[in-house]
Amino acid sequence: MKYNCIIVDDEPHAIKILESYIRSLDQLNIVGTCSNGFRAINILNNEKIDLIFLDINMPKLLGTQLLKTLQYPPKVIFTTAHKDYAIEAFELDAIDYLLKPISFERFLKAVNKFCHTTTVDVATADHASGFLYFRADRKMVKVFLEDILYIESYKDYIVIHKKTDVVKVKLTISAVEKMLPKNLFLRIHRSFIVSTNSVTAYTKNDVEIGKIELPIGRNYSTVIKRLTDNTSIISGLED
Repeated sequence: MKYNCIIVDDEPHAIKILESYIRSLDQLNIVGTCSNGFRAINILNNEKIDLIFLDINMPKLLGTQLLKTLQYPPKVIFTTAHKDYAIEAFELDAIDYLLKPISFERFLKAVNKFCHTTTVDVATADHASGFLYFRADRKMVKVFLEDILYIESYKDYIVIHKKTDVVKVKLTISAVEKMLPKNLFLRIHRSFIVSTNSVTAYTKNDVEIGKIELPIGRNYSTVIKRLTDNTSIISGLED
């Protein structure tokens, strides 16, 4: 399987190095290179991108600031000459943090980590039969979609809250969101996906599932409006 990636860096020499590294790997496909975050946004709005190689210290818009503007960000590997942003980078669910000059060995380790987190945790997605398989506790666990109440994100792993128990999976919430049928699940916050069938009450600010109250993120109002226009379960939020 090939993954589409872009390079965002204001240093032409750094871009050339990453391009040569990426072209030596069959699993990556370079869709484009950008010298600033604004050009990257244009590509991200028009192409399906799986991975960003993202510099941080760029003029006008830092790499970390760019990532925060994206409602559904791809996975990211930061490439920078500065150590100071490491904590913030990992708080943004970065796959890895590479310090320049970047060796091919260190680059390859980061790409392998990306490929591992992208593919290993989900073996089967069968929406027709209504279940997913996740790797958890050293085994493949079958999770029926109708049993899921909501999904919560904790940095590099998620917790699937079911009707009877929970399943902890090393996977990002953005990755699992792509696997779920959009007519049954709704991303309401950077850290939460809810089963629309399980919602028992809601306001403009939060969603209730039984006694559990989950916040609606500020950046997800457009999603809510779109679903409202489609007469989804949360129609009326704009009233």
